[in-house]
Amino acid sequence: MSAPPKTMRALVLSAYDGPAALEVVDKPVPVPGPGQVLVKVEAAPVNPSDLTFLRGRYGFTRPLPTVPGFEASGRVVAGSGGYARALQGRRVACGVQRQGDGAWAEYILVDARGACVPLLPGVTLEQGATLLINPFTALALVEQAQEGRHPAVVQTAAGSAVGKMIARLCARRRIGVINVVRRPEQAAELRAAGAEHVLCSGDADFGARLGERCKTLRATLAFDAVAGPLTGRLLEEMPPGSRVVVYGALSGEAPVVPPGPLIFERKRVEGFWLSDYLGTLSLPGLVRRAARVQRSLGGDLRAEVRARVGLGGGRRRHPGLRAGDERRQGAHYALGRARLDPSKVQASVPIGVQLRGLMSRKLPRAGPAPDWPPADQRRADGVSGPL
Repeated sequence: MSAPPKTMRALVLSAYDGPAALEVVDKPVPVPGPGQVLVKVEAAPVNPSDLTFLRGRYGFTRPLPTVPGFEASGRVVAGSGGYARALQGRRVACGVQRQGDGAWAEYILVDARGACVPLLPGVTLEQGATLLINPFTALALVEQAQEGRHPAVVQTAAGSAVGKMIARLCARRRIGVINVVRRPEQAAELRAAGAEHVLCSGDADFGARLGERCKTLRATLAFDAVAGPLTGRLLEEMPPGSRVVVYGALSGEAPVVPPGPLIFERKRVEGFWLSDYLGTLSLPGLVRRAARVQRSLGGDLRAEVRARVGLGGGRRRHPGLRAGDERRQGAHYALGRARLDPSKVQASVPIGVQLRGLMSRKLPRAGPAPDWPPADQRRADGVSGPL
């Protein structure tokens, strides 16, 4: 395997002002420290958590300028330490820690243990790019429903990537789902896909219908990705003793909760942060769950990618992300091999930008690249032996 180059291109955030503050710049390729690996990035998604980070509203910030992006996939090209060197040449999914730069770059530096997951044979690098955040979030939330023996749950942002995963996981476990969306076209899409209980939060009778469904299905647990006034609406209409778990804020607003249900009906609101959940897992537990997730990436935990946009070259603003995207549930852009076709951008699907093909032969200053996929990837060399 050839040595990494001295410099790379990266999408850099210069201020916590959203997508408008992103620029493509040249940076030195980082050098692995003890226990770290250097990954040549092939694909990196843009999740709602990434867009929250761009505004400085995430659970942490980094000193500016910084490279955003919380997860990616690629191939390990260098490592320091026994286990890190053992990963060299492997296709991996990786998550980014609080310190250092993120995944929206040609190369990324991550800890070999706990932040780097070898991909199973048959899992593509594009699937691997979305391995950690959305699937693990959906799996963790549905685990709460199972452990609490809830016959049914309510979920907001049901048309999002996580929402669809939750619905599929619950269907397999025979847990009823009351799906709440914000727009009629989202409701129509879910019904066409077979969802039985779909409500639009903008309808005049939304509250009454939600209360009736919760009572009928005995739904006392809700997963809320929207926040704002909708959190309080859920709490008011759900039965006494219900619990609302807030795991996102797509509305851009803080949850608005009336005191009555909390005081008189034993209802409560709590938060869920994936980082905290992952921190409770042992390394073997993380590996087992990662293997389980990988086997479902083509099924219950599949993600939709509608377009791909290349990283680009030269110091310039990036066209793939635009101000206001963090307030939407849709707009799949692509940073990669394919050009962005505005006629194919769909606002009715969850945000899922793919920073793909960062080392493509089509990008300026990149050397010749092998045919895609590489021959060794076609041999499915993801990992040897069981996880």
